Amino acid sequence: MGVDEILDDILRREGGYVDDPADAGGATKYGITQATLSDWRGKAVTKAEVAALSSLEARQIYTQRYIAPFAPAGPLHGALLGLIVDCAVNHSVGRAIQWLQGAAGAVADGQLGPKSKAAIQAAPWRALYVRVLATRIRFYGLLITGKPSQARFAAGWAKRAAEFLGVLQ
Repeated sequence: MGVDEILDDILRREGGYVDDPADAGGATKYGITQATLSDWRGKAVTKAEVAALSSLEARQIYTQRYIAPFAPAGPLHGALLGLIVDCAVNHSVGRAIQWLQGAAGAVADGQLGPKSKAAIQAAPWRALYVRVLATRIRFYGLLITGKPSQARFAAGWAKRAAEFLGVLQ
């Protein structure tokens, strides 16, 4: 799985413009929140500007902000990178780094230094993949337990996580 395929999958999963009041992200398009787009552009943006976001700009944001941070881990198997990037999109880059570090038995400090890189590179990619995916599924449960109103998103989260199980066949 290459970067273009990862980006295609994220845009497909995230979909078009949504402004669900129950979603903590607020107005989003392709999964890019109003806050993220404002930060990216260096100025406050309106909901209309979020709605007008192009897929090309969304891909640029994802590449720089959600794929590039994993480069210090060294080359990752494409499927593992796809999962980690999707976790970063859905849960934050820092949390995804911590999950990858924890899966590799490294200190989960959110910093991809040489010790983390060595641990990640030494582990079989499938073992890392399964551990990260399991951590993600548990995290979804914790989200719902901590804030029961989020249960309305459970089916979508389960569908998203289940999509990654196909890689293990």
